[in-house]
Amino acid sequence: MAKAANVSISTVDRVLNGRDPVRPQTAERVLNAARQIGFHGVTAIARRLEHDKPVIKFGFLLKQSHRKLYQMWSDILVAATEAFPDAHGRAIVRFMDDLAPDKAAEAIYALSREADVIGMITSDHPQVNHAVDGLAAENIPVVTMISDISTASRAGYVGNDCIKKGRTAAWFIAGLNKDGGKVSVFVGNHRYLAQELNEMGFRSYFRESAPGFQMLETVATLEEPDIAYEATRRLLQTEPNWVGLYVAGGGITGVMRALREDGGPAAKRLVVIAHELTNETRAGLAEGLIRVVLSHPAKLLGETLVRAMAEALDAGRSPTVSQHIVPFEFYTATNI
Repeated sequence: MAKAANVSISTVDRVLNGRDPVRPQTAERVLNAARQIGFHGVTAIARRLEHDKPVIKFGFLLKQSHRKLYQMWSDILVAATEAFPDAHGRAIVRFMDDLAPDKAAEAIYALSREADVIGMITSDHPQVNHAVDGLAAENIPVVTMISDISTASRAGYVGNDCIKKGRTAAWFIAGLNKDGGKVSVFVGNHRYLAQELNEMGFRSYFRESAPGFQMLETVATLEEPDIAYEATRRLLQTEPNWVGLYVAGGGITGVMRALREDGGPAAKRLVVIAHELTNETRAGLAEGLIRVVLSHPAKLLGETLVRAMAEALDAGRSPTVSQHIVPFEFYTATNI
């Protein structure tokens, strides 16, 4: 069995008899080897390994509870926690309806009293970073999800390459508008590093590769559909050569409402690129209001985040920040 699992005889002995702790990955290799060779004690080994798994309380801090996107992420993260093979995981999900930095810091501290490790989506702000620094000093690691923060005390980041994502949005708009024109980007809040990097990649592509386009001033929607709605209506009325919009933050439902209500040639010509495949963006693709959705692979991101959080609890891990870059997916009206 030791040869089949590529481990020492003493390691097999520890797994079989539970003498000393064995890394979950190593124990799983021994179990798989036992199955392969038809070892008679497979059931007993599996039962022992299941019993020996640690109990981990995974805390997740998400944004507004009224947004379907974050309810979706809640369901995905709970499922990933329950399916995590190396521990008995318990998911604790909390939402921040007030996105002010001081409220975010309070929410981080509150969740730390319930969880062993935290995965979160928040703004990058000194108050948020100070809270993460304090948790690191108490050995409660924090892993950022989708949007990173700047403190070196965070344990890791799981998400897309945001500059590449922004450049991809620009590539689509430029490719679908051969005659050039004016383009713009909506962000939710300039304090979200992911959205800042999305905007940076978007702008850099046009500077380098599509000089026939003119960049309009960035609009901050504060993650509110009503603000995105009013901004879209205003631009449709004042910018007749507006041909491309990249919605890198919240507010896509407001954009879609404005385009539906307008229905004119400018609205129909506008190439809109959005983030995350949800019921709303799926409907926008089907109606032709949105041309492309760039989306995180939801199940993969959830599984990667949970594993990164569990690994952050390993006292012997490297003190460096772990980076887990997951690919983004492309959706159009033809493949939803």
